[in-house]
Amino acid sequence: MVRRILHIDMDAFYASVEQVDHPELVGKPVVIGGSQRGVVAAASYEARKFGVRSAMPIFEARRLCPDGVFLPVRRQRYQEASHQVMQVLDAVSPLVEQVSIDEAFIDITGTKSLHGPETALIKKIKEAIKHRTCLTCTIGIAPNRFLAKIASEMNKPDGWTIINGEDVAALLQNLPINKIPGIGPKTAQVMKELGIRTAVDVLRFSQEFWVKRLGKGGVDLYERAHGIGPTAVIPHRAPKSCSAEDTFAADTGDMEKLKKWLVCQAEEVGRDLRKHRVKGKTITLKVKFASFKTMTRSTTLPKATHSTRIIYDTALKLLLALKLTEKVRLIGVGVSNFAVGMEQRSLFPNTFLHKQEDLDRALDRIHNKFGCEAILRGRIGEIESD
Repeated sequence: MVRRILHIDMDAFYASVEQVDHPELVGKPVVIGGSQRGVVAAASYEARKFGVRSAMPIFEARRLCPDGVFLPVRRQRYQEASHQVMQVLDAVSPLVEQVSIDEAFIDITGTKSLHGPETALIKKIKEAIKHRTCLTCTIGIAPNRFLAKIASEMNKPDGWTIINGEDVAALLQNLPINKIPGIGPKTAQVMKELGIRTAVDVLRFSQEFWVKRLGKGGVDLYERAHGIGPTAVIPHRAPKSCSAEDTFAADTGDMEKLKKWLVCQAEEVGRDLRKHRVKGKTITLKVKFASFKTMTRSTTLPKATHSTRIIYDTALKLLLALKLTEKVRLIGVGVSNFAVGMEQRSLFPNTFLHKQEDLDRALDRIHNKFGCEAILRGRIGEIESD
């Protein structure tokens, strides 16, 4: 049976959610990001016409689009909309792999008898998502994952593209090399030096040549130039790490302010860990200074944790050990090295830890029911007034 993979990509997701929630923003250039010192998280298609792109510094976006509407990131609202989208996709096939908050792969092989031809399935998915969320998406269908992703980028926004096996050779003949997923800046520079403009140009060189140049990535590149790629859709992948970071509106050397932000971030990371029912042993602190120099410091605990208090206390020790000599531009906390298997219980229960875990569970229940701002832990409420 010929494998068929569908890739769905929501259109300007964050910005589109804001336009749905605030109809007065429809047709206006909307930019989602942090403070003036942060970067663009998303931009509406109206903003993109001015050259605004994701990961661009906010100050540069304001220069390009001075009349744009700049809004803060509302992670919980976007996650809520994402959940609604994934509920629609779960009704299509049991093989749905969400790869980010706004995109997913679906293995639709053998579903024709259930959903009809692929064009009918595309229409069904788009209408269901529109009905549930008032949002649009673009869909691509192809024999494998990377071709499906390419297809979903070909007719944005609110479009669709189907690539059949007999279409692949002609597609690769004219496909710009930078359209192949996984081609980063360094690889793109290698391509430029070798005069490679399209995917088929890669085949001027042997697989051995690309392996010597790019290592394992050379095998992937050579196969993709032939239209070959993985097809497996994995319904769930556990996260390998959880992290949170923030860029300040102004560089700061105020240790109290840094501590308050660590509380916020430890809360966010701890809640994420508990949501996924995982615990981690390695706590990492990230600090970017005014000079843009970045430092990371990590420590591995003897026992895995998802406790907000332990994450905060550990991150704080790492911060105090840095002995800051210049002002801080960004600070962040992460947890990784997740524990595998059953947790070994101690013969002597840790009363303090149990109280902290009870507190975490109580706060999580309140946040899940009433939102993250319904109740704040300790210092967090003080941040807004700084």
